[in-house]
Amino acid sequence: MADWNAGQYLKFEDERTRPSIDLLRRVPLEATTDCVDIGCGPGNSTELIVKRYPTARILGLDNSPDMLSKARKRLPNLQFEEADIATWQTEERFDLIFANAVLQWLPGHRNLLRRLVSYLKNGGCLAVQMPNNLHEPSHRLMEQVAQEGPWAAKLSSAAKSKEAIGSFEDYYAWLQQAGCTVDIWQTTYVHPLASAEAIVEWFKSTGLKPYLDLLSPEEHSEYLRRYTAAIAAAYPAQQDGRVLLRFPRLFFVAQRL
Repeated sequence: MADWNAGQYLKFEDERTRPSIDLLRRVPLEATTDCVDIGCGPGNSTELIVKRYPTARILGLDNSPDMLSKARKRLPNLQFEEADIATWQTEERFDLIFANAVLQWLPGHRNLLRRLVSYLKNGGCLAVQMPNNLHEPSHRLMEQVAQEGPWAAKLSSAAKSKEAIGSFEDYYAWLQQAGCTVDIWQTTYVHPLASAEAIVEWFKSTGLKPYLDLLSPEEHSEYLRRYTAAIAAAYPAQQDGRVLLRFPRLFFVAQRL
């Protein structure tokens, strides 16, 4: 995919940061010395870790130069590095590995989690949040518009770019097998947004990106026109004119024994 657009992502910064706040609240560590925020994006989640653990050494990792540029401006005293989490290897051991809205883009979660847990100190925590919305209208309609348009062949692989989320039982078993205690839960956030167009703007920087990156400018405009019409039908306006975006997210905090 083309590089991520940090500015587009941050249009909904408050809503996108809420899951990070909720995840960090469930981390049981009173103090830490070494933390890493993998898939740190523009630094909004990293900033929360700094406030929670102000004396810790905190590292931010992301594969997007644009996201890292925003993170460095936001937190100039922290270390940020470009890295692909799918292949990231380290000799370091951390008290906290924080992964907000990143692992859903990566395959092979069983082996991935085992590898990440191996980078924890004894007693350290792996804290993860992943969108679990592939069955929501927002995502079903992305695929429907892709399949029904003249770009169907071109977009046939786009839906596979986001890894299907496992079950509670999957993650509980995999993390226990990796030697962890597990706190796992799911929250459905309900975001009142200004319009159907606002929902489209939300997903331009995330779920829609694998589709839009493959389209010509003319196809891009037509795809968004059809998708916006479908979203307007699926998310009717409320009495105040706003629309309600349902957004399920899966969380877990695994503590290495």
